[in-house]
Formats: sequence, C-alpha cells, structure tokens
Amino acid sequence: MTDKAQFRAALAAALLLLPAASLQAQAAAAVTVPAQPVPGPAGAPGDRNSPITFQADDVQYDRDDGITTATGNVEAWQNDRSLAADRIVFNRNTGVAAAFGHVVLQQADGQTVFSDYAELTQDMKDGVLNGMRAQLAQGGKLAANGARRTDAKLNELTRAIYSTCNLCAKDPTRAPLWDIRARTAVQDIDNKRIEYTDAIIDIYGVPVMYLPYLTHPDPSEKRASGVLPPAFGYSSKLGANTIIPYYYVIDNSSDATLSPYLTSSGAEVLNFAYRRRFNSGTVKTAGSFGEEHGKPQGHLFTSGVFALDDTWRWGFDVNRASNATYVRDFHIASTQNSLASSVYLEGFGQGSYARTDFHLYQSLTSGSTNTVPFVLPRTQYSYFGEPDALGGRLTVQTGAYNVLRTKGTSDERANLTLGWAKPFSGPLGDQWKLGVDVDSAAYSAHGLTLLPTYSPINSGTSAQAMPTLSVQGSLPFARTENDGLGVQTIEPIFKLMASPRGSSYSRTRIPNEDALDVDFTDATLFDRNRNIGTDRLEGGLRAVAALKGSWMFPEGEQISGLVGQSYRTKADPYFTAKSGLRDTVSDIVARQSFTPGPYLDFTTRERFDHKSLRPQFADAVISAGPAAFRLNAGYLFSTTTPYSSYDYAPNSATAIKALNTPREEASVGFAANFSPWKLSGNVRRSLQTSQMVGIDAGGSYENECFIFDVRYYRRYTSLLNDTGDSAVLFNVTLKTVGEFGFHAN
Repeated sequence: MTDKAQFRAALAAALLLLPAASLQAQAAAAVTVPAQPVPGPAGAPGDRNSPITFQADDVQYDRDDGITTATGNVEAWQNDRSLAADRIVFNRNTGVAAAFGHVVLQQADGQTVFSDYAELTQDMKDGVLNGMRAQLAQGGKLAANGARRTDAKLNELTRAIYSTCNLCAKDPTRAPLWDIRARTAVQDIDNKRIEYTDAIIDIYGVPVMYLPYLTHPDPSEKRASGVLPPAFGYSSKLGANTIIPYYYVIDNSSDATLSPYLTSSGAEVLNFAYRRRFNSGTVKTAGSFGEEHGKPQGHLFTSGVFALDDTWRWGFDVNRASNATYVRDFHIASTQNSLASSVYLEGFGQGSYARTDFHLYQSLTSGSTNTVPFVLPRTQYSYFGEPDALGGRLTVQTGAYNVLRTKGTSDERANLTLGWAKPFSGPLGDQWKLGVDVDSAAYSAHGLTLLPTYSPINSGTSAQAMPTLSVQGSLPFARTENDGLGVQTIEPIFKLMASPRGSSYSRTRIPNEDALDVDFTDATLFDRNRNIGTDRLEGGLRAVAALKGSWMFPEGEQISGLVGQSYRTKADPYFTAKSGLRDTVSDIVARQSFTPGPYLDFTTRERFDHKSLRPQFADAVISAGPAAFRLNAGYLFSTTTPYSSYDYAPNSATAIKALNTPREEASVGFAANFSPWKLSGNVRRSLQTSQMVGIDAGGSYENECFIFDVRYYRRYTSLLNDTGDSAVLFNVTLKTVGEFGFHAN
C-alpha cells in the first residue's frame, strides 16, 4: 500500500471510530490497583499517587508477576484521564499499561485519541501508540502510523496526516477535499501548535504544494503567534506585489500584526496593526510607512473608546494619510472622499444624551484641500421628557460649534430647539397631535462670500428664531371583509403649521453649514422644515394634506400607498424652482408598496410637478424570488444634481447648470444561496450619460473545512483624475490552518 493510501486509510479509520469516544460501562467487575509511590503533593491534579481504577467484564490478577489483566469493555481512569480498550494489561512492577484493540484515550483537555495498540505509563502521560488517530477541536482530525507521547505535552508523529474535512459517507477511503500529510509531525500540547516536516498539501488527493516546514495553531487555540499565509497580486501602478503578514500575541489582552508589502515597482511598505483591550475600553491601530515614487509615505488609522463610569465615556478616532494618491494606489480607503479624525466625550442619561467632540478632515479629492473644515469643538445635548400633567412631552435639542476653514466660511453657532407635543384621540376614532416648537440660533461668521454660503455680505453676527404652532389630524377608516379578503384602511391626514414668514437668505449674515440641500419626498412631507439642517428655516402659514391607504390580506400580503401635497399662503423665494416647494402649491409626492407574498417586494417613490405633472423625482426598488435565488433591480431619476453645485455661488451660471443637470441611473443584481454556494452581483449604469457606473460581483463556497471566496469590483467614475479602478480578490481558507489570498488591481 502506498504512503498516500495509508494516510487516507488512517484518516478514514479515525472518522469511523469517532463514535467510540462515548465510553459505555458494562463492567462485571471493578478493581482498584494501588499506584507506585512517586514524590509529589498527594491529591493534586494529575497526582501519580492516585490509584488507577479498572472497570471491565472480567479482571484477573497474577500476584506472582504483579500483572493485572482486564478484558471486555475495559475502562481505566486516573485523575482526569481515562483509557478504554478491548483488553488492558497492567504491570505493577514496571508501571506500564498495555492496551489492545479499539483503544480510546481521553485526555485532560478533552482531546480524544484512538489507537490500535498503546503502551502507557501508569499516569497515562508517557507512552507509544500504533495507528494513532486524534479528534481535535473545531473538527480537526489528526492521524499517524505511530506516535510517541511525552509527559502528555508532546506527541511525536510519523507519517502524519491532518484535515478538518468530513469523508465521503459512501466511500470513506476517498480523498478528502484537502489534507496536510507529512513525514514527521509534532503536536505541542502546551503551546498548542502542530509542526510538520516535509509537508505536502493535497486537494482531493492531488499534491498542490510542498513545504519543508509548516506550522499552524492547534484548532483549540484561538490566538497564536506565527507567519500568516501571504497574499499575492498585480497592479498597473504597483506591479507585482506580495504581502507577508506576521501575527504576534503580546499577552492575553493585546496582539499585533506586521505585514511587509513588497512591489516590483520599487514601492516598499510595512503595514502594521495593534489591538489592546483594557478594563475600561479598547484601542485599535492600523497603519503603514514606506516609500513610493522616491518619497516617504504612510497612513495611520487608530481608534479607542473608554468608559469613565456608567454614564460617561470618551473616545478618539484618528485617520490620516501622507496624501490621497498613496491611499488610492494601495487601496487603503479607495471609496472615501475624505478622512475624518475626532476626539469625543459623551454621556447617556434617562431620556437624554450629551456629546462634545473635535473634528479634523483630510480631503482625498483634488482641489478641495483648503475648503475642508476643522470643527473645534462641537457640543450637543438632547432631552426627551416624560409625559407631563397635560399629557404632553417636552423635547430639547441644543448645541454649539466652531467651524474653521483655510479657504471658505468660518463661523460659530449656538442653537436651541424647544418642542412640546401632545397626542390625543377624538370621539370618532380621529387622531390628533398638537405641537409647539421654537428653532433658534445665534451666529458669528466671516468669509461669508466664500464656500459654502456665498453671501454678498462678508462677515457679521446674526441670529434667527422660528416659532411654529402645528396641529395634525387623521381619521382612519378600516373595513374588515368576512370573505377572507383581509383589512382595507383609508386614512386622510392633514397638518396645519403657523410660523412667521421665513427669510429669503439672499443678503444674510447667517452661514449655511448643514442645510445645503432640500429633501422633499413622502418621508418629509409632514416635517416643519424640509431643509436637511437648521441653518435655513422654513416659515409662513402652510398646510399639508395627504391620503394614505393599505390593504392587508390574511396571508400577510400587503398593498399600501400615500399621495400628498403641501400649501402655503405666500411663495417662499428661498427654495429653488426645482425643489418643489417654492410656489404656494408644492409638487405632489407619492409612495406605493406592493408585497403580494414572500417572493416579491416592490416599492416606488415619486415627485410630480404640480402644474405639468411631469416627474421630477422617481425611485423604484424591486426584489423578487425565493431566498435561494433573489433578483433585485433599482431605478433613480432626478431633474437636479445638487451635489456638484455646492462649489459655486448659488445664482451663478455654473451652479445653475450643475444643479439642473438631470440624473438617471438603473441597477440590477441578484443574490443566490445554494448551500454550500453563495453568489451575488450588481451592475449600475447611468442612463443620462449612457455610461457604466460600477460593477460588483462575487461568490463563495464553504463547507466544514474549506472556504473559497472571490469578488470582482469595477469603478468607472473618476477619482483624482484617474480612469476608474478595478480589483479581483480571492481567498482560500483551510479551516484551522490559514488563508491563502490573491488580489489583482
């Protein structure tokens, strides 16, 4: 029989014998044999003075030779170790126990060892085994032709084989998905490592890699120092490259990883990571330093959070890099436009929250470095009260910040928002909510003529306040069908809001940091301020009317929808023409949702011009299919693209052109789960420019011993004036051994 066939047979035997780990006691006799005296504290764990107890169907004792022979379902145990076999012969004079047939040794750490024949010292710590098989943690299986056991700490193995794969139930001698076989191996019990000499990795019995030396942690070890499997790749900017990580366990609460990054282009970088857990918190650090294009480069990402007591905690999050090109080339933060750093203190109370933080930003896009703000500092506090004597609740939101820019508006703001709301019901089942709110803020600013405010007034101090009295009512009508058609609900809703007339903000000393966009959809239809932030406040006498309906079927199917519109007594010149809120009558917003069962989910949102009924905004998402294979598609349309207009004065020709650029995108994707296979993919395309936006696809295979994961990414949009980006990543994981990865950018 070839060595390879012997290894497979040994592994098959190990798997077939695993059920024998449950030791059944069917003894007809039990004998306690005194142990030979050995110096040591009596009664200690693993004490060699402890007696060895036999339990078997039959026990015979030869007094002349000092030999005890136990046969038939034999069990022997001493301290926390046990031995089972068809027959055990114990020689009291030599202190050696010989076990024959279906030998099962249960060790103190829970590991189970099987053997055809074993000779063990009386404390079962030393001995030799023939045809050794071991069941390890996490499904690990280790087999060898022979093994020498030393002090229960080292198992020296010959012709060893290791795997975590289950064998074929129909043909156990068939090669597993993967295994490691070696001429010799050492299982270090104390240090929890397995070391191989002349090791060969097989995939389905086919040798794919030879290593003169290989080591990996014992499957029971969660953390172990050592060289991790390397990753290889190729990039048009870096050339051929490889990463060789080394993981180092510092102590029980900290570890580190050093990963040299070598490239054929000459760029050489050392990546590092450090983690530490304290009694009150944790710290995580990742970074790099090296050289690219003849210049020193590097990055540092570090974060930590620490509890001061049950109410307060503080933390930090620092993210910096030498430059944006380095970040893109080495794919450190390839999808981010900026790096944010902060230090904060926050507290949690009963219905309250407080926070103070400092923020720094680093731009990763060209041309905006000097306009990125520093926030030094920002404070905020919020409170949500308990019901008072009138049944209403008080809410408080307050804060302050200081924003600094090298080029742009720098300003300070202190704001306070007070609110009180009381819900109640009418005699007809009508639902009401009465609210009183006051938004206020005080400002000091300079550089108002610059980004992002673009006011004709350069600097000054100012304040604004907007009290709002509101009442909202609804009258839901519900109908229950007795013929099994479910429940239909129709709910007319209206809201009336009274405030002083808002400002046009055309000549203002009030900066604009948080209200650069207007969000008018069904989700914000009833908001008192449709601006995203509070630097721009919506005022005037206005009303909102909507009709909401739903149909709930007995089996869980559902159809729901909403259509609504808002009205004001006078037009608001602050809102742009395409915001849908400038005129006395707003655009019409709507939402529809259709879920006929678990295999289909369809939701759409729209905004229509109130005069022409032409779509101004549309968003549709559909998901169909069972969990095993589900398709999804999306569509987005907007007559404006507000994000590109922020860099220009609001009324300039450039800003108007950027703002009025339509946006239209479509996406389609799928997710499949056919265990053990998982597949997914998504494609986005701009219908406005007839260009692709991005592709993301991947798949994985996983069983009890093996993981294969592959992912493809393609970006067509430009960053730092590049022509896009693409990457192929894949990892092969041999469970309990390590990962082997490759990536190409």
